[in-house]
Amino acid sequence: MKIKSVTISCFRGYATSVKVEVNNLCVLVGKNDIGKSTILEALDIFFNENKGCVKLDKDDINKQCITEGKDCIEIAVEFIDLPEFVLIDETNKTTLANEYLLTETGTLMVLKRYPKAGKEKVFIRALHPTHENCRDLLQKKNPDLKKLLDEQALECSDKTKNAELRKAIWQGQDDLRLEEQDIEVTKIDTKSIWEQLKGYMPLYILFQSDRKNSDGDSEVQDPMRLAVREILDDPIIKDKLSSIAETVKERLNEVADRTLNKLREMNPSIANSLNPQLPDAAALKWIDVFKNVAISGDEDIPINKRGSGVKRLVLISFFRAEAEKRQLEVNLPHIIYSIEEPETSQHPEHQRALIDALVSLASAENTQVFITTHSPAIVKRLQFENILLISGRSSDEILHVREHNLPYPSLNEVNYAAFDEASYEYHNELYGYIEAERVLSVYKEGKPTRSYNKINRNGSISQEEIILTEYIRHQIHHLENNHNELFTVEELKDSINMMRDFITTRLHNLD
Repeated sequence: MKIKSVTISCFRGYATSVKVEVNNLCVLVGKNDIGKSTILEALDIFFNENKGCVKLDKDDINKQCITEGKDCIEIAVEFIDLPEFVLIDETNKTTLANEYLLTETGTLMVLKRYPKAGKEKVFIRALHPTHENCRDLLQKKNPDLKKLLDEQALECSDKTKNAELRKAIWQGQDDLRLEEQDIEVTKIDTKSIWEQLKGYMPLYILFQSDRKNSDGDSEVQDPMRLAVREILDDPIIKDKLSSIAETVKERLNEVADRTLNKLREMNPSIANSLNPQLPDAAALKWIDVFKNVAISGDEDIPINKRGSGVKRLVLISFFRAEAEKRQLEVNLPHIIYSIEEPETSQHPEHQRALIDALVSLASAENTQVFITTHSPAIVKRLQFENILLISGRSSDEILHVREHNLPYPSLNEVNYAAFDEASYEYHNELYGYIEAERVLSVYKEGKPTRSYNKINRNGSISQEEIILTEYIRHQIHHLENNHNELFTVEELKDSINMMRDFITTRLHNLD
């Protein structure tokens, strides 16, 4: 399954419900403390249930919500690319559509609510039957479903399967009265639904930029631990491990039977009251067997004891290798890689190598990549559709960048909007655009001028009156001329803003 959207409410800086649409590659850009990492960390809480990098606590409840008497964090994830069949009632194969567990648009919407940042309650928001003869069927057990079937004089081909009973009852109604509902799937009667659906969820891995690793770190920051999770999620490996577990269980039963037989010879009354308690194969936690897997470097020094630059370099190599593997292999489990600030502690050349690897990785089957970044260099290597610009914590301040949305369609414009990066390159780009449109004279009209000392071909100096934008442009292109006071960063921003405003308003109005 693949994420289509994420909705966050009452979590950290997000007081109101904010929905974020995502693609296979989604790069979140914006200034510091604007809520980029919050989105990735909300997903870690959602998928890894407080066993990943992020641990939910009461300080995560939005302070404005607390003031308003609301203390329930909500994280909702909408999925597409859904499995063709699912097992809802242990071994009964069915579909999400047949169980009325999909939204009106055919997506799966899973909501997790955390009252007072405590234990999660899981809901599925779906277009679900509300007719009194057939509502709440997912919460009913086999005898209750049979009773409803008989009361309505309906037929069912296989009354041993709850999915077939529900299907027969639903099909027996003239009007199901479908309405959008939040169906809780962590109640006792419906808990098995969520336990089964969890098996179809993608793996979610968060690599944080500033997290300190320790020797006993059980969280997934080392790529080798990620590899273990991915390998164990391979259906072939699962079947082999299940076979091993069943073999061990059979032999343990043999040992238990022999022991009980001998016990009966000595004391039959005790033997009759003893039963061997053996774990179910599905309940075994194979990942714990490999929990100490890690990478060591020279002289067996663990990677988590190396410098941050070295650890990030290992991640670069890991993602490059993953990109190559996932491009070549098929039937890999769906996985979501989330990386905070991949540029951290890295040379620009390494930054470029990493973003190229992540772009390639995102194009592989069953793979999504989410990134936060403060690097203009990374932004410039992306396509517009990859970029999510975050300027605040409301829905209208989180938008996918489209060329037609921008005052000037350029990735330099994205960097200016996201990071306030007033670069010479962007200034040149804007000036060149106005010049190419043959409206430079219109742009210059009415603007104040200043004196500029120009070096003539014969070496003499002459003075001319030019506007600020030309003053800056001349200095950018004629570094040899040191006869003028250097423009300031504020003046560079002022000139950029004047050109942006002109392109947005006056120039577009000319069309």
